[in-house]
Amino acid sequence: MAEGWEWENAAAGSAAGLSTVTFTHPLDVIRTRFQVNDGRLSNLPTYKNTPHALFTIARTEWYSYFEVKSCFRSYCSPILQGFRGLYAGFFPAVLGSTISWGLYFYFYSIAKQRYSRSRDELSPGLHLAAAAEAGGLVCLCTNPIWLVKIRMQLQTPQQVRLYSGFHDALRTILKEEGWRALYKGLVPGLFLVTHGAIQFTTYEELRKMLVNFRTEDYERNSNIADNSLDSIDYAVLGASSKLAAVGLTYPSQVIRARLQQRPNIEGIPRYMDSLHVVKETLRSCGEGKL
Repeated sequence: MAEGWEWENAAAGSAAGLSTVTFTHPLDVIRTRFQVNDGRLSNLPTYKNTPHALFTIARTEWYSYFEVKSCFRSYCSPILQGFRGLYAGFFPAVLGSTISWGLYFYFYSIAKQRYSRSRDELSPGLHLAAAAEAGGLVCLCTNPIWLVKIRMQLQTPQQVRLYSGFHDALRTILKEEGWRALYKGLVPGLFLVTHGAIQFTTYEELRKMLVNFRTEDYERNSNIADNSLDSIDYAVLGASSKLAAVGLTYPSQVIRARLQQRPNIEGIPRYMDSLHVVKETLRSCGEGKL
């Protein structure tokens, strides 16, 4: 019975991840391009804001590139940015999100069962520990997928050879950079595991504050107090806790995106490690760019 519940959680998580990424991917493309814009020379277009980026990508024909088939022949393959440009890297995004949510709920269920063997009920700290454990394992499993997604979202005509798809990107990265390149950005990615813990903790604390505000005796009437919250209250609590988590972990997303960029023509990466990203960003752009 427990095993079936674990796989049900995995299936439900995968379906949720697929739905989420389908509707939000265009914004993810724009976010990635803003994140890697460090104020230095870049092959990426410059956007004033999110609406300008959406409008520019949706209406512009992006480029044509030549894929060399032999020493004597090459074929021109036109690619329209348009609405397809807003879904650059969509396949690795769907794959990564589906696998991530599925594995997360599976690992989380396993961790909770292990922690609850000698306990009647798990404490909030053990729930957070189970969530952190699951998030770390998922990050190790899916980092190569997210790296490919980032690179496909940032492809420009100035690059020597464009990735034609997910499998071509993996093959090219392994050939040109080695397997270690697939795990660039792993350290800030592991730090992002704290996102869920921050959101959960913030949500619980805000909920208690709201309940205490509405109920004079929270300790004796906790059930009544919780029932006093309506759907709008829960929506505000969820949005507020999410905003707090994003605000605290967003610099790690910027660092990871910049580390996962494709190296230049000579094979030299723009940034060497997380500390290099922080130093260069603070030096050239200030704290606001994180």
